[in-house]
Amino acid sequence: MTTFTHEIDAQGIAVLTWDDQNGPVNSLAQSAVIALNEALEALLANDAVKGIVLTSGKSDFVVGANLKEIQTMPQNAETIIGFVRSLHQIMRRMEQGGKPIVAALNGTALGGGMEIALACHHRIAADNPKAVFGFPEVNLGLLPGGGGTQRLARMLGIQAAMPWLLQATQAKAKEAKAAGLINEVVAADELIAAAKQWLLDNPKACVQPWDEKKFKLPGGEVQSAKVAQVFMGAEAMLRKKTMGNYLAPQRILQALFEGCQLPIDQALDVEARYFTELLLSDQAKAMIRTFFVALQDANKLKNRPKGVEKKQFKKVGILGAGMMGAGIAYSSAMSGMEVVLLDTAQESADKGKSYSEGLLKKRVSRGKMAQEKADATLARILATTDYNDLKGCDLVIEAVFEDRTIKADVTAKAEAVLGDDAIFASNTSTLPITGLAEASKRPEQFIGLHFFSPVDKMPLVEIIMGEKTSQHTLAWALDYVQQLKKTPITVNDSRGFYTSRVFKTYVLEGMALLKEGVSPALIENVGKLAGMPVGPLALSDEVTLELMDRIGRQTQKDLGDAYVSHPADEVVQYMVHEAKRIGKKAGVGFYDYPADPQGKKSLWSGLAERFPLAAEQPSVEYVKQRLLYAQAVETLHCVAEGVITRAHEVDIGSIFGWGFAPQTGGVISFVETMEGIDTFIANADQLAANVGDRYKIPGMLREMAAEGKSFYA
Repeated sequence: MTTFTHEIDAQGIAVLTWDDQNGPVNSLAQSAVIALNEALEALLANDAVKGIVLTSGKSDFVVGANLKEIQTMPQNAETIIGFVRSLHQIMRRMEQGGKPIVAALNGTALGGGMEIALACHHRIAADNPKAVFGFPEVNLGLLPGGGGTQRLARMLGIQAAMPWLLQATQAKAKEAKAAGLINEVVAADELIAAAKQWLLDNPKACVQPWDEKKFKLPGGEVQSAKVAQVFMGAEAMLRKKTMGNYLAPQRILQALFEGCQLPIDQALDVEARYFTELLLSDQAKAMIRTFFVALQDANKLKNRPKGVEKKQFKKVGILGAGMMGAGIAYSSAMSGMEVVLLDTAQESADKGKSYSEGLLKKRVSRGKMAQEKADATLARILATTDYNDLKGCDLVIEAVFEDRTIKADVTAKAEAVLGDDAIFASNTSTLPITGLAEASKRPEQFIGLHFFSPVDKMPLVEIIMGEKTSQHTLAWALDYVQQLKKTPITVNDSRGFYTSRVFKTYVLEGMALLKEGVSPALIENVGKLAGMPVGPLALSDEVTLELMDRIGRQTQKDLGDAYVSHPADEVVQYMVHEAKRIGKKAGVGFYDYPADPQGKKSLWSGLAERFPLAAEQPSVEYVKQRLLYAQAVETLHCVAEGVITRAHEVDIGSIFGWGFAPQTGGVISFVETMEGIDTFIANADQLAANVGDRYKIPGMLREMAAEGKSFYA
């Protein structure tokens, strides 16, 4: 039940408070829209009311549309556009009701919440450091559907509105005021008083600028030469950034171009039609499911084991002060934990701590942190070589070299001083956790925590269960990741686990195509066209071919006759051992890297000699299919083998772990929603017949197709 309550003071100012009784936040659920309409009509019809303050009874104002509810509506254009138009009608009633309305924004207003505020005649925000304002819809494959594209352009001008809409810009209150999104910022305890005073000072301010007869768009009309250039530039930049993979930003540009040439009511209908088109698209459905529903579930630890008391970590130990260890130490200290950063030499430990010092200095210089807080954060990190300093740690994470002997040694030394309830984790990216846990005296308290580099920026942590890892240990590992404000996925033990195992298929397939005589430039550009962050050859250079060679040799040694060779093995062998080109860190790999950091890398000309071009080059679509299907098929094998079992974690892990094409919503969404299971099976079968067994799908997928099942059922 959504509750709107109001109080009318002696001067005729009504304070209308929005307070959803069904949850912790206010959202534009259908019940809220109906209740808002009823509450507004009652106040507009009351002659005693001279003006209205709209505010929230929650810590935030309104967080936007209720997407979960919208997804349960009948998925047809008539239903969706009808709902959007009803919302537009209410907002137009707010604007044209004859009484001034002020939005008193006590906290965050995003998406639909910000659109409600734009329909008010004035916006005042509390100086709340946690509050943000903006329009995140494009990140979900949508555009603002509550008038945001049209009101924002009429307030700020088309050019100024574009970053808010196309880049999902979010700003604090003072930044939003400077940009013109908000009119005033006041102390939180003065918010309602300031809103009332504005209404008393402006009793006739009840007409929006765009309803004035002489209204002109700030910054120029659509047909002006200046704005025409803005659209041309935006289109070019959009193509460069998105490779045409995303429908929403294109529709935002169209809504701006078409709507800003029309009166506001007709413009709102243009927006409503584009919003409906996007919401019903497969792309939006996949992106909403992953970036909204699934991400929320993961961050809230929806699947945390029941019956285990929540753990608040106070002290953690990090073994190994290299890049990964230093990054984990920084993230832990930033989350308020005491950190013991241990290495074999004091110089190495100090160097690891200096990594945090450098990051903290950047935050201070950019105004994101006070010097006192930075000093306190750095002071929480103890750089040491003494294992006795690990006493009292709730958790110890080893981040040493990928060598079983070294890992076993540090495990034994750390466990010797740890308390009985402390847990131990390995940051390994490839070595099976069950095998590493053999060095532990308490394998039930041993788990994998696979971070991604750079740790301070990468949001995902892959939690790996060993055969003996307890549910209690899993629960605490999830608590630790949540305390870091990162997103966890849980997987079962396997060589390479989930993310590393699938990630390598992308780079290996790029090399296989190179070996077949496909142009390296075509391979690289199609990788980006497919939605991947960089091409597979460039990515190989980033992770270093030397490391790939080392991992490959270790895998061959471990598996023996069971090892299945890949066409890329020969390419790695040649690049590392014959050409001596090991990757970016050496300045030479598939690319040549200039000594000047500002210079541009270029594909190595020697590739053509070793891997001559085929007379006939494949199509862009064929190369794209090879690169994406290689990842998808391996992912499906991980699911079939029980390495990872929850579809939403598969999708989250693929996007945040190695950068699988985000516009698809993740690998499972790519297979099921974007391609369709039947189509995917047919294409994979064709690739398996023409290219090789690495494209053979698991029988599970055929069974699902035959039974009409869904991964997301």
